[in-house]
Amino acid sequence: MRLSQLVGQRLKDAPRDAQSSSHIFIIRGGYARPLSTGIYSLLPLGKRVVAKIEKIIREEMDAVEGQEVLMPVIQPQELWEESGRAQTIGPELLRFKDRNGKPMVLAMTHEEAVCHLARTEITSYKQLPSMLYQIQTKYRDEARPRGGLIRVREFTMKDAYSFHATPECLAAYYDRVHQAYENIFRRVGLKDCISIKSDTGMIGGKLAHEFMAVADCGEDTLFVSPDGRYKANREIAESTLVFEKNPPLPMEEIQTPNAQKIEEIAAFLGTRLQDSGKCVCYATGDGQLVLAMVRGDLEINEVKLKKAIGRGDIAFANDEQIRAAGGCPGYVSPYGLDCKKIKVVFDHSAAESSNLIIGANKENFHYRNFNFGRDFDPATCTVADIRTVKAGEPCPVTGEPLIEKRGIEVGNIFQLGTRYSEKMGVNFLDQNGKAKPAVMGCYGIGVGRTMAAVIEQNHDQYGPTWPMSIAPYQLHLVALNYGQPEVKAAADKLYADLQAAGIEVLFDDRGEKAGFAFADADLIGAPLRLIISPKSLPENKVEFKKRDWGKRSELLDKDTVVAEMQKLVQSEPK
Repeated sequence: MRLSQLVGQRLKDAPRDAQSSSHIFIIRGGYARPLSTGIYSLLPLGKRVVAKIEKIIREEMDAVEGQEVLMPVIQPQELWEESGRAQTIGPELLRFKDRNGKPMVLAMTHEEAVCHLARTEITSYKQLPSMLYQIQTKYRDEARPRGGLIRVREFTMKDAYSFHATPECLAAYYDRVHQAYENIFRRVGLKDCISIKSDTGMIGGKLAHEFMAVADCGEDTLFVSPDGRYKANREIAESTLVFEKNPPLPMEEIQTPNAQKIEEIAAFLGTRLQDSGKCVCYATGDGQLVLAMVRGDLEINEVKLKKAIGRGDIAFANDEQIRAAGGCPGYVSPYGLDCKKIKVVFDHSAAESSNLIIGANKENFHYRNFNFGRDFDPATCTVADIRTVKAGEPCPVTGEPLIEKRGIEVGNIFQLGTRYSEKMGVNFLDQNGKAKPAVMGCYGIGVGRTMAAVIEQNHDQYGPTWPMSIAPYQLHLVALNYGQPEVKAAADKLYADLQAAGIEVLFDDRGEKAGFAFADADLIGAPLRLIISPKSLPENKVEFKKRDWGKRSELLDKDTVVAEMQKLVQSEPK
C-alpha cells in the first residue's frame, strides 16, 4: 500500500477526552474514528490489525475443535424471557419493537441464541462434546463509555459455547480452552496477561476466569501474590487479615453530636477507624432491607454481599426504608433491630473484632464496646467475607503481602453448567435414550479491547510498537526526496521486490520532509523500517531500523536487504 493512497489521516493532537495511550494513538494514528459516544468506525489500519487478531483467534479455536457459526445480533426478546435474563438485566440491554410490535433486543451476548440453535442441532450424546464459536458484533448500552476501544457500546467479540454430557467433560474442556486463551494472548503480543478467578456475574455459572492485560489505565483491580501463585480480581479476592480480639468491655451509650461518618466519629472520640463498625443499608428489589457491617477502616464489597445473601438485585436503601425497619439513618447499627424485618450480614472483620463503636439507632448517639456474640445473637444473622481486600494484606496462599495491579479484561471463560440448558430445553439423549440437559461452557474475547490492550503494553511516547503478529504492516518503507529520479527508481523497485518476497509493505511515497515522514511512521508503528535517501544511495546502502530501537539505525546493502527483511519477518513469533 502506498501511503499517499491510504485512507486515514495521522493527527498531530490527541483527542481532548483521551487519557489512555491506546485511545490517543488509535485516534492520532488513523486506526479508528468515533461515530458517536462509544461507537467507532475502523479505518484500514485498524481493520488490518483486527483481522490479524481474529485470524489468531480462529486458529486457536479450531485447534480445540471449535466450529464457526454466525448468529444474529437482533434477537426476539422472548428468548431472553426463557432464560430469565430479560427480567434481570437493566438498561444496558437495548430493547425495541419491530414494525409488527414484536419485542426485540440488540444482543450483548449470545447464550440465548446459541441455546435456540443447539436445541434443534445437538440432540444426541454421540455429538458431544461440541463447541460453536463466532466473531460477531455486540451492543451494550454502556452508561459511561471510556478509553477509546476499551469500553464502548458497539464492539466485536469472539464468543464460544461448548456442550457436554457431564460436568467432568466440561471441566476437562475448560482447561483446554484456558490454554488456548493463553496461546492467543501470547501470540497477539500481550507481554503481561494473567488469568484470574472471577465472579460469574451476569453470565452465571459455577466457575469463571478473566484474562487481564496488566495496564495502568485498566478498569479492574487485581490482587496477586509476589510469586504469582495467587491471583484474583477485586470482586472475589481474599486475604488472611488477623483482627484484634480483646476482652469485652461494658457497653455504654455515648453522645456524638453531628458525627455520622466513621471519620467524624473517630475524630470526635479520638479513636482509630478500626475501632468502629461501619454499617451500610441496602434494599432488594422486593423491599427486603439488608444491613451489612464491616470494620470501620474497611469497605463493603457488594459482589461478595450479593453472594452472601443470594440476591443480585440490591441498591442503597433510602431513609424511609431504614426507619421502617427501626433504624436511624446516619446512626444505624444491627443492635436492637428486629431481625424479622431486616437481614443482617456481618463481615468477619466486624464479627471477630472487639469493643467496636457502632450507631445507637438514635440521632446523635453511638454505643461504645459492641461485641458480636455477646451483644448480637449469631444465630440471627449471616457471617461471611463481604469486605474488599487492600494491597499489603496477607495472601491467603503464601502469607506474603498482596500486590495491587490494574488490568484490562480482554477475555473471560465460564463453566455455566445447566443454567441455560435447563431453562431453554437444550437436551440430548444419553446412551439409554434418556433426555438430559447439556452441560455448557462459554468463552469470550473482546477483539477491539485486545487491540487497545496490546498498544497499552507496546508503545513509546511517539506511538505503538506493534508486535509482528498483528502489525498493520510488517515493514514501513520511507523514500526521502522521492521526487529525485534515482530515489524514485530505487524506492519503486525495492517496494516491488519486498512485496514479491511476501512482505507486507507500507510505502511512504509522498516525498515529505524526514521529520514529518518519521513522525507518521512512529504513529503507524510497523516493526521494521527501511529508508531510501540521496545520502545512502551512492554507497548502495539502505538505512534500516526496528521500531523499538529508538534513534538507533544501521546501513544495509541494497542488493541483499530484501532477503534480510524476509528472514526477519519469518523469524518473528507467529
